[in-house]
Amino acid sequence: MKREVVLFLKGMAMGIANIIPGVSGGTIALITEIYEEFINSLKSFDLKALKLLLSFRFKEFIDHTNLYFLISVLGGSLFSMFSIAKLFEYLFDFYPEELWSFFFGLIIASVYYVGLRIEKWRIGSYIFFIIGTSIAVALALLSPSSENTNLVYIFICGIIGISGMLLPGLSGSFILILMGNYKLLMVDSINESVKLNIDYIIYLSIFILGSVVGLFGFSHIISWLFKHFKDYVLSLLTGFILGSLLIIWPWKIIAENELIESWYLPSLNISTFISIFLMLIGFYIVLKLESFSKDN
Repeated sequence: MKREVVLFLKGMAMGIANIIPGVSGGTIALITEIYEEFINSLKSFDLKALKLLLSFRFKEFIDHTNLYFLISVLGGSLFSMFSIAKLFEYLFDFYPEELWSFFFGLIIASVYYVGLRIEKWRIGSYIFFIIGTSIAVALALLSPSSENTNLVYIFICGIIGISGMLLPGLSGSFILILMGNYKLLMVDSINESVKLNIDYIIYLSIFILGSVVGLFGFSHIISWLFKHFKDYVLSLLTGFILGSLLIIWPWKIIAENELIESWYLPSLNISTFISIFLMLIGFYIVLKLESFSKDN
């Protein structure tokens, strides 16, 4: 039971990260040591799992799919996304600099510790690291599309958005901003669905359906890549995480379309010192997570 509670809390942290544009739930999964198990568990929903389910061999189905693990992690993620969406909308409105600073500290520590998991840095590792960094930086500089409520487009948003959420350093939320549907799907649909608004319930349902398709399909690709090219994949992901710091930089001007207009250096005042303190707290949390993982 203790393991399930810990996994639920890690899932909550992933859900919170997925709400934040620029932060990836995959990054949180990676630094909390559940990323590979999460990907492999999703991949296990295959033809064998279907046969076990249809033949009512539920115990074998649960073991094959690592179902209790997935229920704990995904349950925590969904719980935090629905319960904390309103809170983060408030924090972004009134304390954006402090919130970004905290996550900046988390992510900058993650760059170092994810990089440590690469067993051997080769020429290929450095190349993939540069590619990953370049892709993440390029995403920060792209122009967004306009909001689109077409149900097929929302389904595609689900597939692409969840793929970004699975990859550390590539923010699914930021990808949704580029596709023009972040506010519609990650804020309005969640908050309005709670109020039983039928239009937004449909939008959210189609988005979740696309996410499920992307979740299980993309997990097979990532699992295969991890199995055969683990160091190169980790190098690419480390680059993604490093490049995402441009999006998470606390001192920036954000346009009405949720994208970044410009970056700037802060002046020295009490607000800046608070932000730097929160940045250090974020860094310290990752430091403690790493030491806890080694001790256990």
